Amino acid sequence: MALLVTWLVIPLSKPASAQTPQPAKVVVGNIELHYIEQGAGEPVILLHGGQGDYRAWPSLMKALAPRYRVISYSRRYHWPNANPLTATNHSALIDADDLAGFMTALNLRSAHLVGTSYGAFTALALAIAHPEMVRSMVLAEPPILQWIKDTTRGAVLYRERVANVHEPAKKAFAAGDDEAAMRLLIDTFDGPGTFDRLPAERRASIIQNAKFFKVLYSSSNPFPDLSKDSVRRLKMPILIVKGANTDELHQAVTEELGRVLFRAHRVTIPNAGHGSPRQNPEAFNGAVFEFLERHVTF
Repeated sequence: MALLVTWLVIPLSKPASAQTPQPAKVVVGNIELHYIEQGAGEPVILLHGGQGDYRAWPSLMKALAPRYRVISYSRRYHWPNANPLTATNHSALIDADDLAGFMTALNLRSAHLVGTSYGAFTALALAIAHPEMVRSMVLAEPPILQWIKDTTRGAVLYRERVANVHEPAKKAFAAGDDEAAMRLLIDTFDGPGTFDRLPAERRASIIQNAKFFKVLYSSSNPFPDLSKDSVRRLKMPILIVKGANTDELHQAVTEELGRVLFRAHRVTIPNAGHGSPRQNPEAFNGAVFEFLERHVTF
């Protein structure tokens, strides 16, 4: 992955106070990436999942800001970025290129990365391409779906997910019914009926980020394979996180990640599924803070 070298940092407003993160925008090439940051110290970059954007981490930012410079950004196709839907091969590999450009624009030679779901996938892809840019990683259930296709049960889980979720969601997006597509995805991740039980504000936020899934499910390579040998060779400290109640497919992928990264630290978040950072933020935040404290020298 080649680093992007053209960038522009645009503050969108003056900070109201040191305690209130204010949005800013980095333009890397022709891609805009909005972000907020808080605190000072070693940089920690937060990478949201498919449903979210830079607003996804308020409690973790608050917990880490007294000791770290915490940065939360919205990936290419997430709110409020206005990037056109031009990619036909979008994947975590492209998001990792964007992240490298984002860090370069902020003059960050390296950072600690905390990612959930597709954000964790992006962090891992960056670590393979540019290990020197990653001081440590927290990986909460990155969907490296290709890794389970060579087992009998994994192959079944993968085919079922494609047939029952990915393809119907793709059809709903093509028909212009973003809400139906996102309802299917949220109910798959978090249980039947979840989407309709969510507060209106939360549902609106999810719809604002439907663009990502629309692009992903029309991509020629939505869940790229990562070399297990390349992942195994990673040297930085890594924490693997899974939710105690996560679905069978993501559990299988996370277990395989643990076998590949057999030296990594591991934690299971109780009372949480695939979205453990928002489903049990207290436990997730505590695990992240403890991990960083163990591996950061002040």
